[in-house]
Amino acid sequence: MALIVQKYGGTSVANIERIQSVARRVVERRKAGDSLVVVLSARAGETDRLLALAREMSPDPDPRELDVLLATGEQITIALFSMAVKELGAEAVSMTGYQAGIITDHHHGEARISWIETIPVMERLNEGKIVVVAGFQGYDDEGNITTLGRGGSDTSAVALAAALGAEVCEIYTDVEGVFTTDPNLYSKARKLERISFEEMLEMASMGAKVLHLRSVEFGMKYNVPIMVLSSFTDAPGTLVTKEDEEMEKVVVSGITYNRNEARITLTDVPDMPGMAARLFQPLSDEDVNVDLIVQGRGSVPGKANISFTVPQKDYDKTMRVAERVGREIGAGRIHSNPNISKISLIGLGMRSHSGVASKMFTTLANENINIKMISTSEIKISVIVDEKYTELAVRVLHDAFQLDKPPNERIRIQEEF
Repeated sequence: MALIVQKYGGTSVANIERIQSVARRVVERRKAGDSLVVVLSARAGETDRLLALAREMSPDPDPRELDVLLATGEQITIALFSMAVKELGAEAVSMTGYQAGIITDHHHGEARISWIETIPVMERLNEGKIVVVAGFQGYDDEGNITTLGRGGSDTSAVALAAALGAEVCEIYTDVEGVFTTDPNLYSKARKLERISFEEMLEMASMGAKVLHLRSVEFGMKYNVPIMVLSSFTDAPGTLVTKEDEEMEKVVVSGITYNRNEARITLTDVPDMPGMAARLFQPLSDEDVNVDLIVQGRGSVPGKANISFTVPQKDYDKTMRVAERVGREIGAGRIHSNPNISKISLIGLGMRSHSGVASKMFTTLANENINIKMISTSEIKISVIVDEKYTELAVRVLHDAFQLDKPPNERIRIQEEF
């Protein structure tokens, strides 16, 4: 008997019919002999509804009380799902994050799991029951309900799989796996059979929304294989696992994009120690997550230009901070563009193959797409372009690296770089 942790997202349990469908899938798996822990999200739209309700009461809801409210979304789902399982003649028990022993820090709204007391869940499994756990939530050492932030149910599931020593964590979503790029943007996107934790981590951080970033971090840290599957079909999914030699042979595995970026440039910043800190410390204090940073020579000797990107939602806040700091340090004009996109190539094979950057830049140049910023890492190359070129950039790069081909054909083609 294998111990499996399954997670079903909000669209998978959006209504009674879908909850019943998932229940049938889970019961059949239990009859096949597997021991199951099922982690559920709130039904699609429920968390947004609860947030709107809270803001009707207060424009700035108390974080503790907001977590108490938001946690009810998953509790509704686990109760309904357990009822559905029992109607099918199987044994199930629903457990909140508190009852499942998911202990977190005190950071309401973005809590991090610090420990899982597995005894309550193991006792129910040993009784032969399907254990149904509310995702997205836990409790701190003072007994307060906490939530893990958007996408937190993925993290709940992988963390439980790690703590329980599960064979695999299966994440069921509304897509059939991880694709070479967003299939809604380009029909030639190809589903990947396998991808490394490191590549998936880069994809999640660069804008791919298949898996929550922290769930991939958990899987990588504790070596928990993650299978991404669709709850609406029986198609094989994508396995996220530790890298092997075959994965390293594929130079580029996928392309991600993020349209929700803004770019700010401070010109003629005094070129002396401490100037960057004068700018970025206030942004950190405002909880602005700065992404790409490029510093170059200014228009006059002794001056520098600093360009950086931030999430689009933080654009106005960032501009206020930049304008204030610019005045304080005697910088020049501020240029900004709230309508940019970040396009990223990701692949383990970049470690051992040259020519990827030049091919990327040439491909974009051939389409008259101007690159505004560049950032690289061991397995990733990111560029900033005008937002209006997002779809074109993704498509031409996907074609240039022939990502619609099977991996063995891609390996042969990419060796020509």
